[in-house]
Amino acid sequence: MSRNYVFVLILVYLIVGLVSFVKLLKHSFETSAKNTALENKLLEGSLRLKEQELHYLKKQIHPHFLFNTLNTIYGFALRKSEETPALILKLSNLLDYILYQVQKPKVPLIEEIEHIKEYISLEKIRFQDRLKVSFETNSISQTIEVPPMLFISFVENAFKHGAIIDDYLKVNILIETDSNQLIFKCTNSYRENNEKLADMGLGLANIRKRLELLYGENYQLALNTTASEYAVDLIIKL
Repeated sequence: MSRNYVFVLILVYLIVGLVSFVKLLKHSFETSAKNTALENKLLEGSLRLKEQELHYLKKQIHPHFLFNTLNTIYGFALRKSEETPALILKLSNLLDYILYQVQKPKVPLIEEIEHIKEYISLEKIRFQDRLKVSFETNSISQTIEVPPMLFISFVENAFKHGAIIDDYLKVNILIETDSNQLIFKCTNSYRENNEKLADMGLGLANIRKRLELLYGENYQLALNTTASEYAVDLIIKL
């Protein structure tokens, strides 16, 4: 074998090639592991930023809702209305939801519906006989969960920015589910050139941002106005 220089040369090349291949393979695995670790760190950082942004949006939405309710109670207290204690009791139930339940990433949809009903009952006391409101729920699954206070901002805007036409503020709300989607609709009486709607810009921007962070491309939000109606149509893919 030692006299066969061609064979020895080929053998050396084979050994060098094998060693080089092993080293390259090892380097490739190490690089892949480093890239995976880096991707995981970037993903973790992105999730943290997402959670912080959601937390910031919650902080913006919840005080806004609370202050509006307190202003309502303040007005009733000034008039020494007999309805004031009932308002405070209903507000205490909502406060419990805002301060404690809202810290959870998701709550049962049926809980969200109950607290929307609580809010509507507050508005019924405030508007008295100037309000016509309908709240309909269809095929609500007991297992579906949603982020807390996902719909209340739309409902609040309907009461706050809606117009009283022919002596009534009209609000219609629908929540229904099927096998693969959640549908939310909210309409209220509306008057063109309503100056109050200018205040909705920031609130709606926050709502859109929250929906994007929570659902990405798995939602559709449409806001439509006619001469007498403002409508919100939200579809979430489950």
